[in-house]
Amino acid sequence: MKNNTELIQAAQKVQENAYAPYSRFKVGAAVMTDNGNFFTGCNVENASYGLTVCAERNALSAAIAAGEKKFNSLVVASEDGVPPCGACRQVIWELCGDVPVILVDENGNTTRTTSRDLLPGAFNESMLRK
Repeated sequence: MKNNTELIQAAQKVQENAYAPYSRFKVGAAVMTDNGNFFTGCNVENASYGLTVCAERNALSAAIAAGEKKFNSLVVASEDGVPPCGACRQVIWELCGDVPVILVDENGNTTRTTSRDLLPGAFNESMLRK
């Protein structure tokens, strides 16, 4: 099984591929599955800002497209080690549940948190059935 160091390195490496001509804020993400596989994604901006797709959602979408359904950790690499946006927090919760999230900055410093801590009171499927 791949460890957190490898997952961090994968997120940092894919961060270099980000398409961020507007914000110049490159983000990379790597998610590890329960099978020990990992998938990466980077942010891809668009002149129509609403069409921009974040690194976290790209990594999770790649994993889902490959047939993965269970995840055990996520790394997000960015210049300042910032946490995911609100939309990504909701998608992470929906697809991963409560998983460890590691934020890494440009110097390799890490902050560890969880998806539950990032999005308390998350919207979930049971709310749709009321």
